[in-house]
Amino acid sequence: MSKITPKLTVVGAGPGDVELITLKAIKAIEAANVILYDALINEELLKYASVDTELIFVGKRKGCYAFQQKQINELIVAKAKEKGHVVRLKGGDPFIFGRGAEEIDHARGFGLETFVVPGITSAIAVPAYQGIPLTKRGSSESFWVITATTKNHSLSTDVPLAAKSTATVVILMGMHKLAEIVEIFKSEGKQDTPMAIIQNGTRADENVGIGTVSTIEAIVAERQLASPAIIVIGDVVEKRVELSTMCEEINKMV
Repeated sequence: MSKITPKLTVVGAGPGDVELITLKAIKAIEAANVILYDALINEELLKYASVDTELIFVGKRKGCYAFQQKQINELIVAKAKEKGHVVRLKGGDPFIFGRGAEEIDHARGFGLETFVVPGITSAIAVPAYQGIPLTKRGSSESFWVITATTKNHSLSTDVPLAAKSTATVVILMGMHKLAEIVEIFKSEGKQDTPMAIIQNGTRADENVGIGTVSTIEAIVAERQLASPAIIVIGDVVEKRVELSTMCEEINKMV
Protein backbone atom coordinates (compact mmCIF):
# COMPACT_ATOMS: atom_id res chain seq x y z
CA MET A 1 0.00 0.00 0.00
CA SER A 2 1.46 3.36 -1.03
CA LYS A 3 2.15 5.96 1.63
CA ILE A 4 -0.23 8.92 1.72
CA THR A 5 1.41 12.27 0.93
CA PRO A 6 -0.66 14.93 2.71
CA LYS A 7 -0.98 18.04 0.60
CA LEU A 8 -3.17 21.10 0.17
CA THR A 9 -4.00 22.91 -3.05
CA VAL A 10 -5.83 26.20 -2.58
CA VAL A 11 -7.83 26.79 -5.76
CA GLY A 12 -9.55 29.91 -7.04
CA ALA A 13 -12.93 29.00 -8.52
CA GLY A 14 -13.51 32.32 -10.29
CA PRO A 15 -16.39 34.77 -9.90
CA GLY A 16 -19.38 32.51 -10.57
CA ASP A 17 -19.67 31.66 -14.26
CA VAL A 18 -18.69 27.99 -14.29
CA GLU A 19 -16.56 28.49 -17.40
CA LEU A 20 -14.41 31.19 -15.79
CA ILE A 21 -12.02 28.70 -14.22
CA THR A 22 -8.54 27.68 -15.28
CA LEU A 23 -7.48 24.33 -16.69
CA LYS A 24 -5.06 23.95 -13.80
CA ALA A 25 -7.94 24.40 -11.35
CA ILE A 26 -9.99 21.71 -13.08
CA LYS A 27 -7.01 19.33 -12.94
CA ALA A 28 -6.66 19.98 -9.21
CA ILE A 29 -10.35 19.26 -8.63
CA GLU A 30 -10.08 16.04 -10.63
CA ALA A 31 -7.06 14.94 -8.57
CA ALA A 32 -8.53 15.77 -5.15
CA ASN A 33 -9.29 13.18 -2.49
CA VAL A 34 -11.19 15.77 -0.45
CA ILE A 35 -12.68 19.12 -1.49
CA LEU A 36 -13.56 21.78 1.06
CA TYR A 37 -15.67 24.34 -0.77
CA ASP A 38 -17.12 27.77 -0.03
CA ALA A 39 -20.60 29.22 -0.44
CA LEU A 40 -19.68 31.50 -3.34
CA ILE A 41 -18.33 28.83 -5.68
CA ASN A 42 -20.48 27.52 -8.51
CA GLU A 43 -21.32 24.00 -7.35
CA GLU A 44 -21.38 22.80 -10.95
CA LEU A 45 -17.59 22.72 -10.63
CA LEU A 46 -17.90 19.79 -8.25
CA LYS A 47 -18.95 17.57 -11.16
CA TYR A 48 -15.27 17.46 -12.14
CA ALA A 49 -14.44 15.65 -8.90
CA SER A 50 -14.03 11.89 -8.80
CA VAL A 51 -16.99 9.89 -7.50
CA ASP A 52 -14.76 8.85 -4.60
CA THR A 53 -13.88 12.41 -3.61
CA GLU A 54 -15.22 13.56 -0.26
CA LEU A 55 -17.06 16.89 -0.62
CA ILE A 56 -17.41 19.10 2.45
CA PHE A 57 -19.22 22.45 2.50
CA VAL A 58 -17.40 24.92 4.75
CA GLY A 59 -18.86 28.21 3.56
CA LYS A 60 -20.87 30.95 5.18
CA ARG A 61 -23.89 33.06 4.26
CA LYS A 62 -24.81 36.33 5.97
CA GLY A 63 -22.64 35.58 8.99
CA CYS A 64 -23.92 32.00 9.38
CA TYR A 65 -20.85 29.76 9.42
CA ALA A 66 -20.79 26.04 8.57
CA PHE A 67 -17.30 26.02 10.12
CA GLN A 68 -15.24 28.68 11.85
CA GLN A 69 -11.85 29.43 10.25
CA LYS A 70 -9.97 27.59 12.99
CA GLN A 71 -12.09 24.51 12.34
CA ILE A 72 -11.44 24.74 8.59
CA ASN A 73 -7.69 24.91 9.24
CA GLU A 74 -7.89 21.84 11.46
CA LEU A 75 -10.05 20.00 8.94
CA ILE A 76 -7.55 20.65 6.14
CA VAL A 77 -4.76 19.03 8.15
CA ALA A 78 -6.85 16.11 9.42
CA LYS A 79 -8.26 15.23 5.99
CA ALA A 80 -4.88 15.58 4.28
CA LYS A 81 -3.29 13.18 6.74
CA GLU A 82 -6.22 10.78 6.42
CA LYS A 83 -6.76 10.84 2.65
CA GLY A 84 -3.94 12.73 0.93
CA HIS A 85 -4.79 15.58 -1.42
CA VAL A 86 -7.12 18.27 -0.08
CA VAL A 87 -8.40 20.96 -2.44
CA ARG A 88 -9.64 24.12 -0.78
CA LEU A 89 -12.02 25.55 -3.39
CA LYS A 90 -12.64 29.25 -2.89
CA GLY A 91 -14.61 31.83 -4.85
CA GLY A 92 -12.73 34.31 -7.04
CA ASP A 93 -9.02 34.37 -6.30
CA PRO A 94 -7.98 32.79 -2.98
CA PHE A 95 -5.42 35.50 -2.23
CA ILE A 96 -7.88 38.41 -2.73
CA PHE A 97 -9.72 38.63 0.61
CA GLY A 98 -9.93 34.85 0.55
CA ARG A 99 -7.75 33.80 3.52
CA GLY A 100 -5.94 31.35 1.28
CA ALA A 101 -2.55 32.45 2.58
CA GLU A 102 -3.66 31.83 6.18
CA GLU A 103 -4.72 28.30 5.33
CA ILE A 104 -1.44 27.58 3.56
CA ASP A 105 0.56 28.91 6.51
CA HIS A 106 -1.37 26.65 8.87
CA ALA A 107 -0.99 23.58 6.63
CA ARG A 108 2.76 24.08 6.23
CA GLY A 109 3.09 24.17 9.99
CA PHE A 110 1.92 20.55 10.01
CA GLY A 111 4.22 19.41 7.23
CA LEU A 112 1.75 19.45 4.32
CA GLU A 113 2.92 20.13 0.80
CA THR A 114 1.13 23.30 -0.32
CA PHE A 115 0.16 24.73 -3.71
CA VAL A 116 -2.03 27.51 -5.03
CA VAL A 117 -4.00 27.87 -8.26
CA PRO A 118 -4.94 31.53 -8.83
CA GLY A 119 -8.49 32.35 -9.86
CA ILE A 120 -10.20 35.18 -11.73
CA THR A 121 -11.16 37.70 -9.08
CA SER A 122 -14.71 39.01 -9.00
CA ALA A 123 -13.35 42.52 -8.46
CA ILE A 124 -12.28 42.63 -12.11
CA ALA A 125 -14.45 40.03 -13.86
CA VAL A 126 -17.84 41.14 -12.55
CA PRO A 127 -17.55 44.76 -13.79
CA ALA A 128 -16.09 43.47 -17.06
CA TYR A 129 -19.18 41.33 -17.68
CA GLN A 130 -21.18 44.56 -17.51
CA GLY A 131 -18.83 46.27 -19.97
CA ILE A 132 -17.27 48.37 -17.22
CA PRO A 133 -13.49 48.75 -17.66
CA LEU A 134 -11.88 49.58 -14.34
CA THR A 135 -9.34 51.72 -16.18
CA LYS A 136 -9.92 53.69 -19.35
CA ARG A 137 -7.69 56.29 -20.90
CA GLY A 138 -8.98 59.74 -20.05
CA SER A 139 -11.29 58.45 -17.30
CA SER A 140 -9.30 56.41 -14.81
CA GLU A 141 -5.60 55.72 -14.41
CA SER A 142 -5.88 53.32 -11.50
CA PHE A 143 -8.32 51.44 -9.31
CA TRP A 144 -8.74 50.53 -5.65
CA VAL A 145 -10.12 47.18 -4.51
CA ILE A 146 -11.32 47.35 -0.92
CA THR A 147 -13.17 45.06 1.43
CA ALA A 148 -15.77 47.22 3.13
CA THR A 149 -16.07 45.12 6.26
CA THR A 150 -13.00 44.53 8.41
CA LYS A 151 -12.50 41.63 10.83
CA ASN A 152 -14.08 43.70 13.62
CA HIS A 153 -17.10 44.37 11.34
CA SER A 154 -16.43 48.10 10.96
CA LEU A 155 -16.06 49.98 7.68
CA SER A 156 -12.53 49.92 6.29
CA THR A 157 -10.62 53.16 6.84
CA ASP A 158 -9.38 52.81 3.25
CA VAL A 159 -12.84 53.79 1.96
CA PRO A 160 -12.50 57.50 2.96
CA LEU A 161 -9.00 57.54 1.46
CA ALA A 162 -10.25 56.05 -1.79
CA ALA A 163 -13.08 58.58 -1.93
CA LYS A 164 -10.51 61.37 -2.11
CA SER A 165 -8.79 59.86 -5.16
CA THR A 166 -9.65 60.04 -8.85
CA ALA A 167 -9.35 56.26 -9.16
CA THR A 168 -12.12 53.78 -9.84
CA VAL A 169 -13.18 52.28 -6.52
CA VAL A 170 -14.32 48.65 -6.29
CA ILE A 171 -15.78 47.64 -2.94
CA LEU A 172 -16.40 44.03 -1.94
CA MET A 173 -18.63 42.90 0.90
CA GLY A 174 -20.09 46.38 1.15
CA MET A 175 -23.86 46.09 0.87
CA HIS A 176 -24.43 46.27 4.63
CA LYS A 177 -22.26 49.40 4.72
CA LEU A 178 -23.80 51.08 1.66
CA ALA A 179 -25.31 54.04 3.51
CA GLU A 180 -21.95 54.80 5.14
CA ILE A 181 -20.14 54.50 1.83
CA VAL A 182 -22.58 56.84 0.11
CA GLU A 183 -22.21 59.47 2.82
CA ILE A 184 -18.40 59.34 2.62
CA PHE A 185 -18.43 59.93 -1.15
CA LYS A 186 -21.02 62.70 -0.80
CA SER A 187 -18.80 64.40 1.78
CA GLU A 188 -16.10 64.57 -0.90
CA GLY A 189 -18.50 66.29 -3.31
CA LYS A 190 -18.97 63.15 -5.40
CA GLN A 191 -22.74 62.84 -5.23
CA ASP A 192 -22.94 62.85 -9.04
CA THR A 193 -20.21 60.26 -9.56
CA PRO A 194 -21.50 57.23 -11.49
CA MET A 195 -21.99 54.10 -9.41
CA ALA A 196 -22.91 50.48 -10.17
CA ILE A 197 -23.93 47.60 -7.95
CA ILE A 198 -23.77 44.12 -9.43
CA GLN A 199 -25.29 41.20 -7.54
CA ASN A 200 -24.41 37.58 -8.40
CA GLY A 201 -22.04 38.83 -11.07
CA THR A 202 -21.34 36.57 -14.09
CA ARG A 203 -24.13 34.18 -13.05
CA ALA A 204 -27.46 33.53 -14.73
CA ASP A 205 -29.29 35.36 -11.90
CA GLU A 206 -27.12 38.48 -12.14
CA ASN A 207 -28.92 41.64 -11.00
CA VAL A 208 -27.56 45.12 -11.77
CA GLY A 209 -28.28 48.67 -10.65
CA ILE A 210 -26.68 51.70 -12.33
CA GLY A 211 -26.95 55.23 -10.99
CA THR A 212 -24.92 57.82 -9.12
CA VAL A 213 -23.75 58.13 -5.55
CA SER A 214 -26.85 60.20 -4.73
CA THR A 215 -29.36 57.86 -6.45
CA ILE A 216 -27.94 54.40 -5.82
CA GLU A 217 -29.76 53.66 -2.56
CA ALA A 218 -33.15 54.19 -4.21
CA ILE A 219 -32.06 51.98 -7.12
CA VAL A 220 -30.97 49.26 -4.69
CA ALA A 221 -34.41 49.32 -3.06
CA GLU A 222 -36.19 49.34 -6.43
CA ARG A 223 -34.19 46.44 -7.87
CA GLN A 224 -33.97 44.59 -4.54
CA LEU A 225 -30.21 44.32 -4.77
CA ALA A 226 -28.47 42.44 -1.97
CA SER A 227 -25.33 40.50 -1.13
CA PRO A 228 -23.25 39.05 -2.66
CA ALA A 229 -22.59 42.13 -4.74
CA ILE A 230 -19.76 44.26 -6.11
CA ILE A 231 -19.87 48.06 -5.78
CA VAL A 232 -18.13 50.11 -8.49
CA ILE A 233 -17.73 53.88 -8.14
CA GLY A 234 -16.16 56.07 -10.80
CA ASP A 235 -16.52 57.70 -14.20
CA VAL A 236 -15.82 54.39 -15.95
CA VAL A 237 -19.33 53.25 -14.98
CA GLU A 238 -20.83 55.65 -17.54
CA LYS A 239 -18.09 54.74 -20.03
CA ARG A 240 -19.15 51.11 -20.20
CA VAL A 241 -19.13 49.41 -23.54
CA GLU A 242 -22.00 47.50 -25.09
CA LEU A 243 -21.48 43.76 -25.14
CA SER A 244 -23.15 41.02 -27.13
CA THR A 245 -24.50 37.99 -25.30
CA MET A 246 -21.25 36.21 -24.58
CA CYS A 247 -22.45 32.62 -24.33
CA GLU A 248 -24.32 32.80 -27.63
CA GLU A 249 -21.32 34.26 -29.43
CA ILE A 250 -18.89 31.71 -28.02
CA ASN A 251 -21.23 28.85 -28.89
CA LYS A 252 -21.19 30.00 -32.50
CA MET A 253 -17.40 29.66 -32.55
CA VAL A 254 -17.25 26.04 -31.42
